[in-house]
This record gives sequence, structure tokens and C-alpha cells, in this order.
Amino acid sequence: MKLPGPDHPIVIAPHDKRVRVTFNGHVVADTTRALVLREAGYPPVFYVPREDADMSAYEATDHKTHCPFKGDATYHSLRVGDRLAENAVWSYEHPYPAVAAIAGRLAFYRNRVDEIAEGQDPVS
Repeated sequence: MKLPGPDHPIVIAPHDKRVRVTFNGHVVADTTRALVLREAGYPPVFYVPREDADMSAYEATDHKTHCPFKGDATYHSLRVGDRLAENAVWSYEHPYPAVAAIAGRLAFYRNRVDEIAEGQDPVS
């Protein structure tokens, strides 16, 4: 386990705008409770509560990865209609203590979904 620090900063904060993720014309996540994780030189990543996702579109896979700063990630594919996006979503079920806030939340590869839109009107 590596700890975030000056050489590899990780900052997690509540996102102050709505985040909506679509795939094959279907909203697979819609929230005003996203967290945004900013890590070193990587683009920001939104972490969405599962309660704000349409889990009927998600299929757990056997794929796993390890991050020395966050821990072990599990993956889901998205299936909507006749389209499948393999391993498009990841989650840290038991992340390291320094990033505990993202536990169980869902994050999305931008190039495997149609859109990750932010800043729309609040969820009604």
C-alpha cells in the first residue's frame, strides 16, 4: 500500500453539480451526490453511489485490477439493448483507508459510455 503525498496527490471531494452517465441512450447513473477524485496527473474521475445507478444495466465480471494507492478494483460491464460495454465500470469495495470515501461507489471509463455529463439541472 502506498500513501498519497506530494509526489502522488489524491484529493476526494463532493462534486457540486449533477452527474449523469448514459449508455446506448439509457441513463445508467444520475446523481447529485458524486464524489470527484483527482489523482496526480490523471483526469478527474466521478464516483457515483450505487443507489443512484440503474443496476439492471450492470453485469459483474471477473476482471480485477490493483492500484497501489487505492487497492483492488472490481468491474462491471454495461448491457443496454443490443450493446455491451465490457468492463466499463469499476469500483473499490474495500479501498485503502486514505481513499475510504469511494468505497462501493461506481466509476466509469469515458471511452466506454456514451456520455458523462455534468452540470445539468438538479435531479428531481
